[in-house]
Amino acid sequence: MDLGLKGSTAVISGSTAGIGLAIATSLAAEGASVVINGRTEARVNAALEQIRSAVEGAEASGVAADLGTLDGVETFINQAPEADILINNLGIFEAKPFGEISDADWLRFFEVNVLNGVRLARYYLARMRDKNWGRVIFISSESAVNIPVEMIHYGMTKTAQVAVARGLAESVAGTGITVNSILVGPTKSEGVSSFLDQLAKQQDVTAAEVEKEFFEKVRPSSLLQRFEKPEEVAAVVTFVASQQGAIINGAAIRAEGGVVRSAL
Repeated sequence: MDLGLKGSTAVISGSTAGIGLAIATSLAAEGASVVINGRTEARVNAALEQIRSAVEGAEASGVAADLGTLDGVETFINQAPEADILINNLGIFEAKPFGEISDADWLRFFEVNVLNGVRLARYYLARMRDKNWGRVIFISSESAVNIPVEMIHYGMTKTAQVAVARGLAESVAGTGITVNSILVGPTKSEGVSSFLDQLAKQQDVTAAEVEKEFFEKVRPSSLLQRFEKPEEVAAVVTFVASQQGAIINGAAIRAEGGVVRSAL
């Protein structure tokens, strides 16, 4: 299937590893020109090498900037002023008991996980309106619905992303622009893989055994019963970003391996 992405430009925040890098690679493979982002030049350059190695002839560039700050967003858009597709992937997480989450933590999580996407969307949506075509996708999580007790502040930001995406979709009704959020399940990203390896060493078991226990005790409702692969998430995002995904709009798309126990 031709997804109609050749000649388009896609901006992906937080894309030097994990889901973000997989999305950038997938979009590049479909012929889109991708602009990736990380906080350091070294990370950006290493990710660009991976994309070009995976996709022959890939059109890829990158901007080093901390998009969790207003200054970082301004730096980024000055170097990447145009985009047909915006993937708001940047996000942080941590496990912390509710009583220990400070005001500063709440504000930091909101700015990094929510405001960064709001700021980028505010800028790029105006340009998409001029062309009457565009795609804005927020990478949310099943934690938007199943708020994790061990990181309530993170869950709050994922719910907020879903709300922002739906509101923006309403604001561009009747145009060629779509805005969606993707509810991703537990994914074996760079950080998760390292965490699993550490736990396995501490417990003197294999990483596979740690993963099995995680889905038995922490996410027992998962129908997949394993961590998602970044490439699997990227495939869903790429379709939603495509010309073929035009009727998917204002949706919170469940790509979470069946963790959410709801038929709707």
